Amino acid sequence: ALDTKTSEELMDLILDLNKTNNQTFVIVTHDDRISNYSDRILHMDSGMIVSLESVNR
Repeated sequence: ALDTKTSEELMDLILDLNKTNNQTFVIVTHDDRISNYSDRILHMDSGMIVSLESVNR
């Protein structure tokens, strides 16, 4: 697990790469704070997708 500051720095880097290089990232986490950086969120249970959300940032 990363500390809060390092997590924020890493997510800022990923967002920058997403915007400048049009790269897609798939991030798997149990940390709800990461969803603040997401465009879409998949919720899974027992290996099955149970919901899909679009996020307006």
